[in-house]
Amino acid sequence: MSRPRILVAEDDESLRRVVQVQLEQAGYEVATAACGEEALALLASAARDLVITDLKMPGMTGLDLLRRIKADYPEVIVIVVTAFGTIESAVEAMKLGAYDYLTKPVHADALRLIVGRALEHHRLRQEVQSLRLSLDRKYGFENILGRSPALQETLQAAARVAPTDATVLIRGETGTGKELLARAIHFNSHRRHGPFVTINCGAIPRELLESELFGHVRGAFTGAVSHKKGRVELAEGGTLFLDEIGELPLPLQAKLLRLLQEKEIEKVGAPQPLRVDVRIIAATHRNLEAMVEDGAFREDLYYRLAVIPLELPPLRERVEDIPELVTHFFERNKRKYGRERLVLPQELLLCFTTYRWPGNVRELENVIERLVLLTPGEQVRLEDLPEFLRRQRPPLDAIQLELPPEGISLEAVERELIRCALDKFNGNQTKAARYLDISRKTLIYRMEKYGLKPRGETEAGEEPAPEDR
Repeated sequence: MSRPRILVAEDDESLRRVVQVQLEQAGYEVATAACGEEALALLASAARDLVITDLKMPGMTGLDLLRRIKADYPEVIVIVVTAFGTIESAVEAMKLGAYDYLTKPVHADALRLIVGRALEHHRLRQEVQSLRLSLDRKYGFENILGRSPALQETLQAAARVAPTDATVLIRGETGTGKELLARAIHFNSHRRHGPFVTINCGAIPRELLESELFGHVRGAFTGAVSHKKGRVELAEGGTLFLDEIGELPLPLQAKLLRLLQEKEIEKVGAPQPLRVDVRIIAATHRNLEAMVEDGAFREDLYYRLAVIPLELPPLRERVEDIPELVTHFFERNKRKYGRERLVLPQELLLCFTTYRWPGNVRELENVIERLVLLTPGEQVRLEDLPEFLRRQRPPLDAIQLELPPEGISLEAVERELIRCALDKFNGNQTKAARYLDISRKTLIYRMEKYGLKPRGETEAGEEPAPEDR
């Protein structure tokens, strides 16, 4: 490990030499300069961790040197040395960004103590910067794998809106990576150093959701023995991610609307509202427009949330991305489970591209993890793949399609196909989903999207499709 590098700028030769010796005896690498100009030249020639400068020097003063260092080398820590009678100069230096100051005569113990403390501060600051860079790489838009046009269009729009405080609504089926996209937006915004707080609106009992979101005061209800901050308050200065916003009950939708409009919340039992500064990113797999028409979701809240609507395409609509995703998950799980010698032949990748992946990227990731864990040999064979990946389906060109010369709407074709499948099985959604090779959840999502109403309730005794279990 390299020794910390210190530069001493001092016009008094004897003092400069004493400080140099003391620091070298403490294990530091030390360079010296007799004036500010020489110190700047040494900084330009080699990186330094810390500069110790006298405030009173001929030509460029210590304050001038400090200003130049903070402007050109902001990562370098500066300690100033001043005479006992000019402490006000040291205070001015602290305001300009100096870490600390020493008074003359400089005592060895005080020198080592302040230098050691300053370098530890420098080390911790570098460590924080490194962690932030690591988070940036982990949650950057480039970490969302795929080069398909549909995905890239969404990522480009997300990158443009990330630096703003605009409210974002992310739509997409379960498992498409909505939270991953929300985190990428947060970590590419000016709020990146603030918290990223998530809450799944469909996973918390309705009677507890208001307190979980907005918090409560002591005595607000039976069992409220102390004050509690809600998720909104915990996200102060950062981003609140509301997953499955379509599950939010109507009474709480009004309170969320107040947050979006007035930037304030009402804690349960609190006598007055509380101002908050948070950015809202919401996500849903449901068709909120259809819910608005049915009265299940507030229209004014929908338009407040959908300032920037982003659509994450399902995996079956970005088939060209599947080989890259398979390779990424396969290599990652090989390292995770110590199976570096395991090989996945290229010819097996086609099996992954012919399946429709109703659970999207999350399902693909889980399948690859099981494959790495359960493959007995050092090479994946066809028989090691799950049965649904080995199953052959009729090619699309076997279906007779007549395309009109004036063009056709893809959404209209999909809507009609779903309607025909439902008619074929008398409204039985599970059978229709199995026939279309999608999950029942996906079928319901598409029915909501296109406004297709089910004929009635699910038939008694109807078994869910295997991928829904």
